[in-house]
Amino acid sequence: CEDQLMDNLDRGDYSKFYVPSALQDAPKCKQDMEEKKTAPSARRKHSFEKLIAFLVNELTEDDYDVQGPVLKPIQSLFNKMFIRRGQTAVSVIGDMTRATLLVKNEKDLRVIVKRVEEAFPSIHGKEFQGPSKVGVDTFLHQVFKMKKIPESDIIPYRFKANSSQKKKMDKGKPLLYNLNFFDGIPEYHRVGTTEMFVAFELQIGFEAEVNGLRVDHLAYEEGRILKAQPLLKEYKKAVEDANDVKSSTPPSSLMEKSEDQNDLKLISSVLEGNFAN
Repeated sequence: CEDQLMDNLDRGDYSKFYVPSALQDAPKCKQDMEEKKTAPSARRKHSFEKLIAFLVNELTEDDYDVQGPVLKPIQSLFNKMFIRRGQTAVSVIGDMTRATLLVKNEKDLRVIVKRVEEAFPSIHGKEFQGPSKVGVDTFLHQVFKMKKIPESDIIPYRFKANSSQKKKMDKGKPLLYNLNFFDGIPEYHRVGTTEMFVAFELQIGFEAEVNGLRVDHLAYEEGRILKAQPLLKEYKKAVEDANDVKSSTPPSSLMEKSEDQNDLKLISSVLEGNFAN
């Protein structure tokens, strides 16, 4: 769920009957999950368009393609929040929504990289000091002072070569980069004891290189989740075993719907704190 409301105690009738924004957003977030929404809001799309327009101002439309933006899949988000980092401290999820700028030739890629380096020299290749390292107050003041993309609220905070091409990075000629940014005031979210700020990512790369790196991470993420959540793994196995011994098999469409519902219930249970991390 994105574009969540920011708490404001002085907004007309709402100030008389204050309801935390998280509760107001909950029905929409649940609907987005159930409908497996992948497209971001019009506002978020516009932000990506503004950023890309800034980067490609010296190129023609034939020199590049754009894929996305799309929302981060729920399984990938769950893996990052609770499994991969095993975190409970405040952190930044840098790719809640992601798009890819595919550049047709390497020369034009270098033009874009140079433009970012010259416009935002302080963010290139340097480690970003997030809230888990400097504290929330210092983090927010730090973001407030950062430079924005002209005529926008886009705040780039990190630009680095994508780590999936280590050999090319060692040679100093990476062909895929990640540009992470905040879209205005960093959005804050809390799920159980896990706290996070939300940011967004534009991957910028040489088209041939990006196509060669594309890998399906679903199986990888599922394995990481089940390894860290034994109770979840046992439940999933029990459901699969029960389906195997049924004398009759329902239509595949019903099975898929049932599996989707089970997955949603399981992830929701963990998010609500019913399973220990």
